[in-house]
Amino acid sequence: MKKAMVFIFGAVLGGVLGGITALMLAPYSGEELRTVIQKEVDNIQIEIKEAAQKKRAELEEQLDELIHPQES
Repeated sequence: MKKAMVFIFGAVLGGVLGGITALMLAPYSGEELRTVIQKEVDNIQIEIKEAAQKKRAELEEQLDELIHPQES
């Protein structure tokens, strides 16, 4: 029982110290971090939309070729 209590105490203490260390070494404040994350999410959404439009154009071209094959 004593070993379990020592382990639990060590785990809690390690978690608290790790959390404090992470907060102290964080490169941004909370508001700055949210802004950075939002910008990255916006960029990813733009990239996904562009990739989807490009793929749609490719698929439409392939479909058109299947519907109207060029006669040789």
